[in-house]
Amino acid sequence: MDNWFKSKWFVRFAALAFAIVLYVFVDIDVNSTGADSNLPGRSSETQQFDDVPVQIKIDSENYVVTGVPEYVSVTLSGSPSTLRPIVLQRNFDVYVDLEGLEEGEHTVEIKHDITDELEVFIEPKTIDIYIEERATEQFEISAEFFNQDKLPQGYELGEFEITPSEVTITSSRRIIDGIGVVKVFVDLTGLEESINNREVPVNVYDSQGNELNVRIEPETVVVSAEINNPSKTVSLNIPTTGELPEGYSLTSLSANVEEVEAFAVSNVLEGIEMISTEEINLSEITETGTLEVDLSLPEGVNVPDVETIEVMIELEQTLTFEGLPIEVDGIQDGQAVTFLEPEDEGMDITAVGNEIEIRELTNEDFRISINVEGLDPGEYMLPVEIEGPDLEEAVITPEYDEIRVQID
Repeated sequence: MDNWFKSKWFVRFAALAFAIVLYVFVDIDVNSTGADSNLPGRSSETQQFDDVPVQIKIDSENYVVTGVPEYVSVTLSGSPSTLRPIVLQRNFDVYVDLEGLEEGEHTVEIKHDITDELEVFIEPKTIDIYIEERATEQFEISAEFFNQDKLPQGYELGEFEITPSEVTITSSRRIIDGIGVVKVFVDLTGLEESINNREVPVNVYDSQGNELNVRIEPETVVVSAEINNPSKTVSLNIPTTGELPEGYSLTSLSANVEEVEAFAVSNVLEGIEMISTEEINLSEITETGTLEVDLSLPEGVNVPDVETIEVMIELEQTLTFEGLPIEVDGIQDGQAVTFLEPEDEGMDITAVGNEIEIRELTNEDFRISINVEGLDPGEYMLPVEIEGPDLEEAVITPEYDEIRVQID
């Protein structure tokens, strides 16, 4: 045995035999793998697409079609080497071929241009469609401004403009004839400024209010609209309630402003001729002075520049000073003066005037007298003289203008 290993021919032969065995083993393994890859379930992959757009082949100059779904579901199955590039590139189309079909209802198959090396499953496989004559017309656009009640108080929609004022609509003759209104919607919530060049989509509805799926050119238009805050200047009214306490009369009631600017929507503003303050209760007023009063605003009216009104109240007060003594001036020694009418040697006086000027007067501020100087004995009617403060806005009236006396 040792001699065999020492022989170079034996070694060469053994090496050759080992190489042959190794080659056979590798070849068998590779063929076995190749054979496995051809077995069902071992080499196939599946991919599903749920949003494949459907192309339409039709004489679009003369016809339109309804019933074709916008998207379909497509499932592909096949070898990875064929499927994966298609999945990555998505370079296939799904379509319906309607060329050559007449107007009316048809059931058609949804087709594809995917290689025959893959199995293709389309859901739905067939569809019911309706081919109609194509029609194109122009329609005037109307505008619906909603949430006008959510504009700030006193604001309203004014004039508006839609550019362009018309759109071109293309669909079947049946649908075109059934169009009820073409309009845009504009939300006015909270707006205090005008709308300038707002782009809005155009919507098309039939006479029952159902939205129609048609071709619109252009699909959007530009809307500009005035948002107004109307106002007008009106007179200020100062209402009163109750009566002044006894002894007082109202000589003047005025405010620091004669007019105010009122803001409201037009239909409310038309009925506003004046704005009033809150009522002033005269029964609580006993002094000339100034009051701050709030405005009493009608619903929907606002006067933003005025928070309160200053009301100047001027009162005339009547005060009676009772039992003032009547003094006799100029009496000579030995003379006696007897009061005949009135018999009392006293009388009342009344002060009527500005409440500020007379409110602090008392009996001590006045002196009432008659003058008998140089008169001989006898009966006389003598004028009453009143002395007191120099009053600019008050009148002092005695109870009697003259006194009948007897001088002895």
